[in-house]
Amino acid sequence: MLESYVKKILASRVYDLAIETPLTPAPLLSKRLGADIMLKREDLQPVFSFKIRGSYNKMAQMSAEQQQRGVIAASAGNHAQGVAMAASALGIKATIVMGRNTPSIKVNAVKARGAKVVLHGDGFPQAAEHAAMLQARDNLIFVHPYDDVDVIAGQGTVGMEIVNQHPGQPDAIFVPVGGGGLIAGIAAYVKYLYPGTRIIGVEAQGSACMHAALQAGRRVKLPEESLDMFADGVSVAQAGKETFKIAKRYVDEVVVASVDEICAAIKDIFEETRVIGEPAGALAVAGMKQYLQTHTLNSAVAILSGANVNFDRLRHISERAEIGEQREAIFAVTIDEAQGSFLRFCRALGKRSITEFNYRWASDNQAHIYVGMQMATPQDRSQVVSDLDRRGYPVIDMTDNETAKLHVRHMVGGRNLGTNDELLFRFEFPERPGALLDFLSGVGADWNITLFHYRNHGAAYGRVLVGFQAEGGDRKQLVSYLQRIGYRFWEENDNPAYRLFLK
Repeated sequence: MLESYVKKILASRVYDLAIETPLTPAPLLSKRLGADIMLKREDLQPVFSFKIRGSYNKMAQMSAEQQQRGVIAASAGNHAQGVAMAASALGIKATIVMGRNTPSIKVNAVKARGAKVVLHGDGFPQAAEHAAMLQARDNLIFVHPYDDVDVIAGQGTVGMEIVNQHPGQPDAIFVPVGGGGLIAGIAAYVKYLYPGTRIIGVEAQGSACMHAALQAGRRVKLPEESLDMFADGVSVAQAGKETFKIAKRYVDEVVVASVDEICAAIKDIFEETRVIGEPAGALAVAGMKQYLQTHTLNSAVAILSGANVNFDRLRHISERAEIGEQREAIFAVTIDEAQGSFLRFCRALGKRSITEFNYRWASDNQAHIYVGMQMATPQDRSQVVSDLDRRGYPVIDMTDNETAKLHVRHMVGGRNLGTNDELLFRFEFPERPGALLDFLSGVGADWNITLFHYRNHGAAYGRVLVGFQAEGGDRKQLVSYLQRIGYRFWEENDNPAYRLFLK
């Protein structure tokens, strides 16, 4: 298998359009992590992503008759731009199907490269179904984003360049994983020449389909409704057949990175290169940092796979980067509502730097405080809890609490002072013009809303926290009602952030 892929990679026609990207040292990360770290700069490609390699190689290998028929793809991101640019360079008509929630910057970028854009559905699954229909109707050639031999071979040229550029054999190469095209191509080439180099995939928490597949020994399909969309470039429900066939034999392991770890990696990349990587593009750095906390390597390469980030998403990224770097922690602390108690609490914190402080009266006897603090080391987080607990302060570490970080931190001060007949739910819905109105029209038709918080994070999906006037006995009926509406949701009635600050 490896020899045939190596031949295909060597014969790939990517350099008609793609460039050989540099392998650059990362001195700040190297010093901090204790290893010789280098970044493979695929963000410098003409479409700011490695995807141009596989797309162009696929179309360049097509016959004249196939090129005349035209191509079609379903994508909301880098694959769309790669297909559009490759098709334009080869004189092939291209149609790209995108969800209606695709940010306008991506739609305009694809149109500017000469492709026809069809907007259909709320996201990728509906767009992919529509693309399949158009392919059959119009007799087009489908350019798959990852599960195609020629696409894999094109992406494999990244591995070929690393082998040629790296001074010696790297101990490990960290590769972002969505459907598996990039890691399959890199693994095929590198393992043929350097079987001792570890190939380590990195997936985003909430869309780790390759990790699940390798654990199960077979391809696993994650529920589409459960996929995390933060790192949308790798948000894939199931690894490809061909990519998994390679990965199960030649990928050493896959690690999973959280949203906060990805945000911290974006900051690291910016500090090294002054480039803002997209969430999927920063995955490899996030996974490498996590891996080196428990493993020792002399040298490692991380693929910076893309830099197509929406500008308005930077607010969310910057908010979460310090937590992802374990430089900030968030706590809920209960103190006595008495003269001097607030001062005593501040003194208990010592000289730690406070990043956020929210105070709210809770009753005649107690007050709850939402506090963020800078952490010198990851161990300092547990030390804070121990110190406060020893001084008699009830404390909850909310650093990993999504509802606390996404919503409650912006809402401390408002609470339900009436009865206890309130049930709380957190929602996600496709972000597109009129989507919030559609959401309100759906959830507000039959139930009285007692709490509502919405904050646009510049992502493809909007996030809403909603309280409904309902008692525990109404829960089954309410959940059934919400399921019919069709939006993703989570119950948050027992969330400690809600109970302390909002209930």
